[in-house]
Amino acid sequence: MKPTTTVDPTDRIGTEKIGKLLFDFSIPAIIGMLVNAVYNIVDRIYVGQGVDPLGIAGITIAMPLMMILMASSMLIGIGANSLFSIRLGEGRRDEVEKIMGHALALLFLIPAIVIVILMIFMDTVLIDVLGASEAVFPYAKTYLRIILYGGIFSAMGPGINHFIRSDGHPRTSMFTQILGAVINIILDPIFIFGFGWGIAGAAWATIISQFISFLWVIFYFNSRYTKLRFRIQDMKLTRNLSLKIMAIGFAPFAMQLAVGLVNILLNRSLFFYGGDVAVSAMGIVYSILVMVFMPLQGLNQGAQPIIGYNYGAKKYGRVKKTYKLAVVFSTLFVSLGFILIQLFPGFFIAVFRNEQGELMDLGIRVLRICTLFMPALGFQIITSNFFQAIGKPLQGTILSLSRQILLFIPLLLILPRFFGILGVFSAMPAADAGATVLSAIIMFREIKRINRLE
Repeated sequence: MKPTTTVDPTDRIGTEKIGKLLFDFSIPAIIGMLVNAVYNIVDRIYVGQGVDPLGIAGITIAMPLMMILMASSMLIGIGANSLFSIRLGEGRRDEVEKIMGHALALLFLIPAIVIVILMIFMDTVLIDVLGASEAVFPYAKTYLRIILYGGIFSAMGPGINHFIRSDGHPRTSMFTQILGAVINIILDPIFIFGFGWGIAGAAWATIISQFISFLWVIFYFNSRYTKLRFRIQDMKLTRNLSLKIMAIGFAPFAMQLAVGLVNILLNRSLFFYGGDVAVSAMGIVYSILVMVFMPLQGLNQGAQPIIGYNYGAKKYGRVKKTYKLAVVFSTLFVSLGFILIQLFPGFFIAVFRNEQGELMDLGIRVLRICTLFMPALGFQIITSNFFQAIGKPLQGTILSLSRQILLFIPLLLILPRFFGILGVFSAMPAADAGATVLSAIIMFREIKRINRLE
């Protein structure tokens, strides 16, 4: 990192060529999110290869509760960051540090409440709500309990890291993600195999790496590399600003909660129609899909400050161009992922459990079906993020929920009644198709509105 000069690094967001800006902001974010994808799946890889396939099912069962914790981080982190970028574009720099202070306080308070509730009702939720079987329950409880010990740091680190990117330092933001992922990858085999801790070792490796990432983020905002600071007086919460942050962040928050709810229903359906092996297979498939979707989130993160800043500055031509380029790049990326998955599904499954048998056969089948409509997802995800970036949470929320709530859940409840386990697998591509059509309709109307403003 280079020390801050007299030129504000955010000024270039409103002047440089969009292609160069999107490249400069997105590539570090994409690299960071790719590493973060490894961060999210490395536990399953080590557990699947060295512990027990039921360990994968245990992590999969616990995942919806972890998503609730991640959702609380996104509610504040993304909401505050969007408002942060818009205020920078409007030139209202006096409000920027107040937004940051509110974000830090809320990133501690809200996850803490979530963690306490989950710790109290963990057994009941895992068995009665998530449907953990007798064989899977010990794995799920062991993993989740340890993850919750460090849950506040896993929420605060990523939430604050958004501000580093919008402060004009996307490479530093990328380093934050890489740092935690590398530490997790190093500690996993040491704890799982070296110390013989099994699935508990995977959980400890995760929370230690997240804590170190959190310390790095705090260091950045107390260094000479930025003029921004977290100040105690800015952490005194006010109703209006807190609600504004949460309103803008509600779309990704709702999306993450929806993913958690869908995972609960999905896991129960998988267990009912296919047993523990179906849960393990879907856990592997979700881990593979994370490798595709995380880079899309990186592109989203790179485009967000550019769109938000220029929208605040009323440079609508730059807003539209950023959106169009993001859609093109994301579509090319997911199309490549679709081709590789359809051609070599067995290779991807073998990363998690390299042995022939029922898990391999079912995993290949699930992976091919679930990715049938993947090429259109880049457009749908970028469009949903666009409305968050310009501070219009209603449209962003509708698009975020359309795929997971409005479409996927009804399909998940209906299709298996007629097609059994095949219906469970087919619900995902059917929901993807419907969400893409809805996104196109809403975005067409928004482009017309921006054209009138321009």
